[in-house]
Amino acid sequence: MFLGCSRARFSDTSHPPPACLTPSLCGLHTHSHSLLSSPLLPSPLSAAGNCIWTKAFIAELQTGACLPPTHALTGRVDKNHPLVCGHTAPVLDIDWCPHNDNVIASGSEDCTVMVWQIPDHLTLRSITDPIVVLEGHSKRVGIISWHPTARNVLLSAGSDNLIIIWNVGTGDPLITLDELHTDLIYNVCWNHNGSLICTTSKDKRVRIIDPREQCIVIEKEKAHEGARPMRAIFLADGKVFTTGFSKMSERQLALWDPKNFDEPMALQEMDTSNGVLLPFYDADSSIVYLCGKGDSSIRYFEITPECPYVHYISTFSSKEPQRGMGFMTRRGLDVSRCEIARFFKLHERKCEPITMTVPRKSDLFQDDLYPDTPGPEPALDAEEWMGGKNANAVLVSLRGSYIPPKNRELKLAKRNLLDNKPPLGPRRSYSTCESNFSRVTLEELLDEVKSLKVIVQSQERRISELENKLSKFTNGTA
Repeated sequence: MFLGCSRARFSDTSHPPPACLTPSLCGLHTHSHSLLSSPLLPSPLSAAGNCIWTKAFIAELQTGACLPPTHALTGRVDKNHPLVCGHTAPVLDIDWCPHNDNVIASGSEDCTVMVWQIPDHLTLRSITDPIVVLEGHSKRVGIISWHPTARNVLLSAGSDNLIIIWNVGTGDPLITLDELHTDLIYNVCWNHNGSLICTTSKDKRVRIIDPREQCIVIEKEKAHEGARPMRAIFLADGKVFTTGFSKMSERQLALWDPKNFDEPMALQEMDTSNGVLLPFYDADSSIVYLCGKGDSSIRYFEITPECPYVHYISTFSSKEPQRGMGFMTRRGLDVSRCEIARFFKLHERKCEPITMTVPRKSDLFQDDLYPDTPGPEPALDAEEWMGGKNANAVLVSLRGSYIPPKNRELKLAKRNLLDNKPPLGPRRSYSTCESNFSRVTLEELLDEVKSLKVIVQSQERRISELENKLSKFTNGTA
């Protein structure tokens, strides 16, 4: 399992327990591990500075490529470490498939989206052939997002103000939203069952869109009045959480009810830093974590249904600023350590995991910390979703630690684009020309083995007889 951390360089620093709002989170500890890898190649990371992972892999963006080391790979990464490199321009965004931990999608400045299959074993050569190439954008593709509950449904958004929803299994576009945005799209987020998407754009609008009806359900102008980029995410109950800037360039967070978009349910001003606040939401604990590019801290807030709705919990601070941040899915957390969140902080030349735990005296499974969570099994097929069907995620229990399923193919509707799926383990070559290795050759080898066994047995009998004669001569009885 992948996570680049050098155990010899681990240095745990416990964060002081905050005054939490709920008993389950009281005494939340944060640990920072100085770790993994470095030289990521001399080329700089993309402007997004992204670092994302699944339970098995981490992926870091590089110019025209992404680096997927395993969690077991620690220490300095060799400069010749195999990469996933098929794009002809810098990679701007990547996203692991929620229904297959070995599949990753990437968007690039070369205007294409590529989907890759990452083998479980460590490859010796870079992966250059994607499963499928999705072409439909006329400008660079900066946003990639998988559907949370439907198999093989992938969303991409580009600088051409276009949102395309693809069926990865067939390589065909399902939906093209080309008239809903008049300016650059900053981010896109699905709701919990994938029936709606929420977008922010340079025109300072937050839009909630029904992609299948290809219409805007509701929108808010100037959700944040500042000129710098905004971010918006759906919460589990359908509310929208946004981050942005005020007219005075102060960073803000806000909570909105789509049923009444006129005024925010909550609005808080943070500080005057320039970094865009990136929200990471954990639906199981109702906590939102805020990380800013260039910041050296992570703030976390609890979202509750009672006023004031957004409650500040605490801040984790470190010395070095982050170039990017990623968030581990719940299925990859260490249940035995009461770990409720894990971040991967991207530095210039290393990736550092930051774990957040709730100290408990009991070694038993903590039901209040680990409710059933979305698993890898999709609830719908692409055709069912396009037909108007909605379904919540299929939940799995983390009791006794989560056991991931075996590597599976994507389920395809027309043709199988994964016929050339990488092997599960290192391939063993039986000859220099495997194509000529036929059944007849195998039978000939088996016959030869049988004849050799007969010869060995006869020689053993002859040796035994000779040894008996020799012993008689030695004893003088012959």
